[in-house]
Amino acid sequence: MRYNRLGTVLISAGLSALMLVPSEAKRNNVAAVQPLTATSHQMGGNYYCYPYLRETPPAQTPAPEGYEPFHMEHYSRHGSRWHIGYDHYNQPYEVLSRADRAGKLTPLGKRTLEAVGRIREAAQGREGELSDLGALQHQGIGRRMALNYPTIFTDSTNLDARSTVVIRSILSMFNGLNGIQSQVPGIRIKSDASRADMWYMSYDDKPVVSFAWGEGSKQLRKEFDARHKQDNEFLGRLVSDAAYARDSIDADRLYSHLMPLLMNCQSHSDQPWLVDEIFTPQEIHSRWVRRNAEWFVLGGNSKLTGNRHPFSQANVLANIIASADTAINSRRPSVNLRYGHDTIILPLAVLMELDDYGQEINDLEELESKGWCDYDIIPMGANIQIVFYRRPGSTSADDVLVKVLLNEREARLPAGHVTGPYYSWKALKEYYGRKIAPYVTARNPMQ
Repeated sequence: MRYNRLGTVLISAGLSALMLVPSEAKRNNVAAVQPLTATSHQMGGNYYCYPYLRETPPAQTPAPEGYEPFHMEHYSRHGSRWHIGYDHYNQPYEVLSRADRAGKLTPLGKRTLEAVGRIREAAQGREGELSDLGALQHQGIGRRMALNYPTIFTDSTNLDARSTVVIRSILSMFNGLNGIQSQVPGIRIKSDASRADMWYMSYDDKPVVSFAWGEGSKQLRKEFDARHKQDNEFLGRLVSDAAYARDSIDADRLYSHLMPLLMNCQSHSDQPWLVDEIFTPQEIHSRWVRRNAEWFVLGGNSKLTGNRHPFSQANVLANIIASADTAINSRRPSVNLRYGHDTIILPLAVLMELDDYGQEINDLEELESKGWCDYDIIPMGANIQIVFYRRPGSTSADDVLVKVLLNEREARLPAGHVTGPYYSWKALKEYYGRKIAPYVTARNPMQ
């Protein structure tokens, strides 16, 4: 497989820069950062339930006069899911069960144990699977696609849908297609989920992955986490005996499993929301700010990681560009849908420089103040819709405008602005093409 040497050099340089960041110099600034105005559900980060399951998405700006939509390119994260890894269920259950047998649980602790026990039992055999709300999220997204763009989604439209080979993504794809077909029963659909497409659907960029989880990156996150460590006061709300809590419970470990378990209750229609009863806003924020920084390290644009991580998704952007060019040469409306994961869509959004998410940030303490929020990019069901417009009858690439929606919100783009959220596809394609050219790999993933 071909890799760009410049990327390797940048990663090495990023590692050197990372190791030179003086953690002591940042410690004094932490107290000055105030939590964003966000709900506890949003602070779940990548567990945040897709906001337009129950709310109405923002209104869209009308197209310039004489233009109508004819094509869509798309990449989506799967919908809400069950946890990946039973430790999130087992560890809190075992800790709270021991405390209960010792007679040390508060009334809230007993209610928490009961809820965790029910959730744990329901989760058996469902690790990482799509939840009931995950299915509804994609049905709604698909339905709104068809309603918003009736000139794209027609009986004569060719729709090609691809998914990664993971079952939650496959089921998300089929629920999205069901939503579309509820409005356009006669649309022509081809769907697939094959390892043959994983070179762009879920590309494993080994230099980036090894650096993202390497010692330098771990040290960066470890130092940041230490500056934002929570105080574990939540334990006193669950356990009545402070001495027992201190001597018999690893509070940090319980926090690291119980919080995600309870945060992900928003992924299900029948699980209780105990987060606000057990944790203070400060404890909720403490976890979020650390996870937000971790997502930035894994996919954001920063010298700390050699500015390399977003380019891990050069293949899928190249595939989008090539697929769009094919569509432009046809007079028939068409749609290309892709269903995958948060680890793809987050660096893709950064690579495409949607809104301000492509900005370079070299101090993790600045993420919150600069509005870099994981829950705005990768809630469950996250999606990027690229909508193409032209004058009826035209097949000229020079005549094509494009609009991009990030989670159904109109996004700003880095090149080719024409008016409002509309951009010249020719200018944008040239900009992206130059940007990703050194990083696109050979098609055959075995080379």
